[in-house]
Parts: sequence; C-alpha cells; structure tokens
Amino acid sequence: MRTEKTTCLTGKKEEFADLLTVTGTKRNVARVLVFLACVEETTSREIEHGTGLSQPEVSIAIRGMMKKGWILIRESRIERTGRPVKFYKLAKPVTEVVESIGNERVDEVNHRLRLIRKLQECVRCYS
Repeated sequence: MRTEKTTCLTGKKEEFADLLTVTGTKRNVARVLVFLACVEETTSREIEHGTGLSQPEVSIAIRGMMKKGWILIRESRIERTGRPVKFYKLAKPVTEVVESIGNERVDEVNHRLRLIRKLQECVRCYS
C-alpha cells in the first residue's frame, strides 16, 4: 500500500515552484530547484521527501539539471560496505539559475518570432 508523501514546499516556496512551471520549467525540475535553494546540501531521499516526488522523478530532474550545470554532486561512503551516498547542492546561486531560465525563454520567444516573420513573408508571396 502506497502512503501519501508530504512536501516541505509550502507557501512562498510552492508559489516559486508554480511560477517556474508557468514560465516553462518542468514541474519536477522546478520543485527540486526550489528545494535545493532552501538547503545547503541534501540527498536524493531528502529531495523526494521534501518535494513529494518519487525517486525516478527526482533522478530525471537531477539529470536534466546536471546537464545545465545547475547541480554539484558529492559522493560519500558513510559505511564501509554498500553504495556511496550522493549529496546534491546547487552549483550556483538560485538567482543565476533563474536568470539562465529567463534567458532561455527569451531566446525561445525570439526564435518563434523569427519563424512567424518568415511565415508572414511566405504568405505574402501567395497573396
């Protein structure tokens, strides 16, 4: 039987994640980003608990954030046996990450505007 997960993202943190989502950031990435902005360093399990996301959702979000250079990973062997525990933290301040997201969105909009202008030119040829 699956138990319902609780989330630490409440109030302003939830609003921050929602705004990121509305601007085009994937929901899971937005939730992980906001959670990481509130902690110094954390594990995947703590991210799951704090965001209400499942392990695969957290892993996919972290992988995407790593590709963009937003996350640093540190491994540590707490015990002599078993797998090392991975610790995650933001690689840069959240303000820089949000600025990067904003720049990506501006680039996307400018690209679409260029395509619309090109489409309008093509339509004029048929008029």
